[in-house]
Amino acid sequence: MANYKVGMVSLGCDKNRVDSEIMLGVMNKTYTITNNPKEADIIIVNTCGFIEKAKQESINTILEMARYKTEYKCKLLIATGCLTQRYGKELQDLMPEIDIMLGVNDYEKIDKLILDFIDNNEIVSKVNYSDENINEGIRLLTTDKSTAYIRIAEGCNNFCTYCIIPKIRGKFRSRKMENIIEEAKTLVKNGTKEIILIAQDTTMYGSDIYGKKNLHELLRELSKIEDLKWIRVLYCYPEEIYDELITEISENDKVVKYLDLPIQHISDKILKLMGRKTTKKDILDKIDLLRNRVEGIVLRTSLIVGFPNESEKEFNELKEFLEDKKLDKVGVFSYSREEGTPAAIMEGQVDEEVKKAREEELMLLQGEISEKINLLKIGKIYDILVEGKNGEYYYGRNYEMAPEIDGNVFFKKGCEEVKKGDFVKVKIEENAKYDLIGVGICESCK
Repeated sequence: MANYKVGMVSLGCDKNRVDSEIMLGVMNKTYTITNNPKEADIIIVNTCGFIEKAKQESINTILEMARYKTEYKCKLLIATGCLTQRYGKELQDLMPEIDIMLGVNDYEKIDKLILDFIDNNEIVSKVNYSDENINEGIRLLTTDKSTAYIRIAEGCNNFCTYCIIPKIRGKFRSRKMENIIEEAKTLVKNGTKEIILIAQDTTMYGSDIYGKKNLHELLRELSKIEDLKWIRVLYCYPEEIYDELITEISENDKVVKYLDLPIQHISDKILKLMGRKTTKKDILDKIDLLRNRVEGIVLRTSLIVGFPNESEKEFNELKEFLEDKKLDKVGVFSYSREEGTPAAIMEGQVDEEVKKAREEELMLLQGEISEKINLLKIGKIYDILVEGKNGEYYYGRNYEMAPEIDGNVFFKKGCEEVKKGDFVKVKIEENAKYDLIGVGICESCK
């Protein structure tokens, strides 16, 4: 079996990426892993089924990979992930190209199912819903080894009216702290410098298995890992952020002063329709509290425009919010009408042209805000985690930037050598809207 080569296409979010890395970890024990689908005997597509655009991308990718069964070496096409969990047998009936289909809870079975298929040539579909299992195990990283994601919980109990995730991933369930710590130690031993904690709602960590929210305790324990430099936390629902967590973020030097807050909207009317458990006042108060308590904190959020019954009044309220609070990082998305969600059958659906126009207007506004924020950084010196080189410039990120979504710092090195995974000091000299440009500062030349 070692002669078989396995290729993986991972789509969607960082939680999906972790699942893909777990599957690759399983495959790596028996097969050879390849990045070239032309060489692959087995191709796995880990799909996303969150919104319509992601579903279409997943379907197109499966069809594209199916070509490798007729044109190249591929003998076995496997589809896994949220799309298969959501549509199961219906998807396999529509796409006979798929030989093995798995949902999101059965990745430990993938090796056995492959062996069964090879022995019996029997098409398999195992899409089981589970509120218990959490995918864990040795991972084969798809990121550069200096940065790694760790999923601290699975599922979600929020049941926002626009979101299908609870029906796909199940109820919220935390991983045991000792398992997370052990995984982090293994990653750091292999060269990881930055760990990014993810879940559908990281702020609820521990509430199910320990009887209280204790993300702050997890952060404290992780920070004891000697060679770990940065700990970053994503997906903190603002209504669940609590006092001990704020204190830990403020006082723990290894926890970067960066939080991702999935706000989605600021209008009380829209928040209520979305099923969010918060209000405009609560959100504004939490932003002010974080900025007052955590020096230098960078706040990122995602916003949805064109939600059912969003009028010009509510949209303007969103614009005023951005202009007033000037959040550091903002992603804007047009509402996607997802079957099986309460929002999909609401009256007052917004026209696609209006949604797109509002998305573009909000992103234009945020672009202007980001440019002004970055102008204030000229002359400042930051620690940069180096991620590569492009021409004469190295590039990397400071603590204000999460990978792939927040831009980069480009810089020319000083007189010291620079390599991937290093931390170097860079003085910012130019602003490039979402990116920054600077020059490396040699420690020996100070």
